[in-house]
Amino acid sequence: MYDAPVFVISVAAELAGMHPQTLRQYDRLGLVSPGRAPGRGRRYSLKDVATLREIQRLSQDEGINLAGIKRILHLEERVERLEQQVEVLRTFADPGSRVFAAGPQGEVVAVPRGHRPARVTSSGALVVWRPAPPRD
Repeated sequence: MYDAPVFVISVAAELAGMHPQTLRQYDRLGLVSPGRAPGRGRRYSLKDVATLREIQRLSQDEGINLAGIKRILHLEERVERLEQQVEVLRTFADPGSRVFAAGPQGEVVAVPRGHRPARVTSSGALVVWRPAPPRD
């Protein structure tokens, strides 16, 4: 719902406290990427309006230029994606319930604590380990 493109440019501009031409410019610069209606008209979401307000705040209150704002928005998006990725990975890394090992093709597999991964003997491969020569 927050990402649903529902507002035409005039409504989004009013909600953000900007002129519609400013929204068009920000779209051209890649600061905001609104959805498009079948007739190619811009449609802004609540998230887009919040981004527009943040752009205005950074520009007017903090004195940051548009290139700097674009970089800040990009980094904030990246942090958000990485935080989501960490949360997904945490579900796999529940301490005390899982141990990870290498699977037959080298992939990472979860193994219950106290068990060993199944061995693959059909490959017939022989692995020879030689210690590295001592360093001088």
